[in-house]
Amino acid sequence: MALFTLGINHRTAPLSVRERLAFHAEELRRALTDLASGGRVLEAAILSTCNRTELYCQADTPQVVSQWLADYRRISGPEIEPYLYTYPDRDAVRHAFRVASGLDSMVLGEPQILGQMKEAMRIAREAGTLGTTLHKLFQNSFAVAKDVRSTTAIGANIVSMAAATVRLAERIFERIAEQRILFIGAGEMIELCATHFAAQKPKQIVIANRTIDRGRALADRYGALAIRLEEVGERLAEFDIVVSCTASQLPILGLGLVERAVKARRHRPMFMVDLAVPRDIEVEVGELDDVFLYTVDDLVQVVESGLESRQAAVAGAQTIVDARVDSFLLWLQTRESVPVIRSLRDAAERTRRHEMEHALKLLAKGEDPAHVLDQFSHRLTNKFLHAPTQALNQSEGDRSELQAIVSRLYHLHSD
Repeated sequence: MALFTLGINHRTAPLSVRERLAFHAEELRRALTDLASGGRVLEAAILSTCNRTELYCQADTPQVVSQWLADYRRISGPEIEPYLYTYPDRDAVRHAFRVASGLDSMVLGEPQILGQMKEAMRIAREAGTLGTTLHKLFQNSFAVAKDVRSTTAIGANIVSMAAATVRLAERIFERIAEQRILFIGAGEMIELCATHFAAQKPKQIVIANRTIDRGRALADRYGALAIRLEEVGERLAEFDIVVSCTASQLPILGLGLVERAVKARRHRPMFMVDLAVPRDIEVEVGELDDVFLYTVDDLVQVVESGLESRQAAVAGAQTIVDARVDSFLLWLQTRESVPVIRSLRDAAERTRRHEMEHALKLLAKGEDPAHVLDQFSHRLTNKFLHAPTQALNQSEGDRSELQAIVSRLYHLHSD
């Protein structure tokens, strides 16, 4: 089976496509189990973030996996094919190393992707779809990322998505300290955003989450208030800034709800950032007057500031990646020989045991031990050399290639 990567990312597909193919953590195990059923793949892991959905697989053909992806997400093949990329063998390994190192991210050098890859590996292990090859691929990816970050400036001057959100808000409001902020969700991205906004000492921070205990745990860290997600509708008009990032498959803030909030605010501006994939805020909300709605794709220009200083480190990072790709492929090629080596050793062991039993029987009959050992060694040598000798004698046409192979295997010299 071949090793390959199949997926879409922020360069190949718009947000409207990416959100249709996104997987949330709680459904990944089920998806991997379904993918592995029927022998579609030998190994598989799914990496799904706001910027990419990628399947790392060992399977007969990528077409089987792309068809599964379309069927699982109830999308026709022609709808997603223009956005899909497939990296086989060497390219798949190189891509994994680049992703882990932040070289393929929307924010060049961002470190968050490394944790997301580790989570993808953990879930694949729990689903029983992480075999030796993918385990080795991910472990090598993490090692490459560590080398890249410790020996290059790829991580210097990064403007994160969270920091970019604050910068955008500052374009709308002169002082964040005078604004009320609502965070919807309590995951890692919301936590990062809350940290950046809290540093600006806003008038109020409120965390809305389905699980009130988790929301309260995050709120307590920032002196904020926690509310239930169901309360957002009646309180939305209170907030000047809304940042949402949940695992919901359906929008949380619809057009009608936001319209009522804007009316209640008497058209004071409302800044909204939707970091979720699929989106938490209906796209039509962005068409409302006095609402400034941004998605992850809208943050690109802001996060690219400081890019020049990191771009200079790309060449050094790529050198590290390429060297480690060669090392991994050498391991992979060696692993492909394991079944043959095992069969060879098993055959040799069977021959050894058979001849040993024959020699012990002769010794039990009282025959001379020296004669038995001499006979044992001759019989063993003849049986080990029978197959290669027969192949040389029976080969047709040019025997030079087979002779060269035998000479190399047995370290023979012409003299």
